[in-house]
Amino acid sequence: MGKDTIADLITAIRNADMDKKRTVRVASTKITETIVKILLQEGFIENVRTHRESHKNFLVSTLRHRRNRKGPYRTILKRISRPGLRIYSHYHKIPRILGGMGIVILSTSRGIMTDRETRLERIGGEILCYIW
Repeated sequence: MGKDTIADLITAIRNADMDKKRTVRVASTKITETIVKILLQEGFIENVRTHRESHKNFLVSTLRHRRNRKGPYRTILKRISRPGLRIYSHYHKIPRILGGMGIVILSTSRGIMTDRETRLERIGGEILCYIW
């Protein structure tokens, strides 16, 4: 039975967001590094650095906070495809989250991409998660 690193990443970010924590530490894998890069490019995370502790690599992410310090932005992350039920979509049928305000992260034959990139490339894939 394998470990679902994507669900661990999403849960860690969601829990840190609800507890108003500034940083999140998750295990570093190729998939989590790519998803965190996408979150950094889209503006959901401010900063990412790698941390090595006893022969294990971790990603330490800094969440984006509001200027008036009332708390972090309420980021909603939802895992769609999971190990027990894979969800695939053609590029025509990829959903638009909040009319394009949110993003869909997909695993395609060309790597992990956002919904905008997959529509431009005209390829579909497995829907990993929604973020808004």
